Amino acid sequence: MNVADVMTPRDEVVTAELPGTRDDVLEYLQERQFSSVPVIKRTDSGEECRGLVTRDALIEHPDEDQLAILVEEVPTTTSGTNLASVARTMVETGERRIPVVDGEFEGIVTVTDIVRAIAEGGVDDGDRPVGDLARRDVNCVYAGAPLGVAERELSHADVPYGVVLDDDAEVAGILTEVDVIDVAEVVEGEAETGESIANQDDEWMWEGIKAVGNSYMPTRNVVFPDEPVSEYMTGDLVTVGSRRTAKETAQLLIRHDIEQIPLVSGDDLAGIVRDIDVIKALR
Repeated sequence: MNVADVMTPRDEVVTAELPGTRDDVLEYLQERQFSSVPVIKRTDSGEECRGLVTRDALIEHPDEDQLAILVEEVPTTTSGTNLASVARTMVETGERRIPVVDGEFEGIVTVTDIVRAIAEGGVDDGDRPVGDLARRDVNCVYAGAPLGVAERELSHADVPYGVVLDDDAEVAGILTEVDVIDVAEVVEGEAETGESIANQDDEWMWEGIKAVGNSYMPTRNVVFPDEPVSEYMTGDLVTVGSRRTAKETAQLLIRHDIEQIPLVSGDDLAGIVRDIDVIKALR
């Protein structure tokens, strides 16, 4: 099976165009829950794909408004590339969406596209036990933590999820990057600069303050509601056992429209299976 068999063609891909601003992509990321948006530049020879703008980039750089600065270069592939080859590229680079380019921008192939191919039996490698693919190190967050604090924890851990634990250290749900950005808000303000740097009371805020003398300058902060994680997490968890196959796990991911599933052994949390782990089944 090749990329052409699963990719989303150009006429169905949502893109942002240079020159542009962060607002051009924030709506797509929030309303359609994309992880990134391809950025194109129109030239005399056609559309050039300049890279992607990701959810992380918008949150990590709240002061930056221009897409040309926020865009990240990513690997590309062609429609004739073997699916297992592009899956290996995703696993090695961590990229979830890879533009399909052959002269011009032809479309995009995603982790979800490959997971769907596994779920539908389009590849021959779906019988591998998911216990062999799961990660044993699980990122966790506290149900009572403010959402902004939990987002920082996800950022420091460099993962798009946190299994939520209650006061008794029992699994209460899961919080994802999608949940966080869905309620993220970029606010404008002013900050006094001079001899001081970031206020210690704002350790969970991203500040655009730069020392330029005793003056005021515009800033942006990414802010979140004050309510705890428990207000935004998904409480009704889908789980999987280690003996389930990659194909069965892929079917759960697609059916429930999720990117990760906790691995359980009896009533105990034993690991996490992310969609990018499932595509490791392709050889």
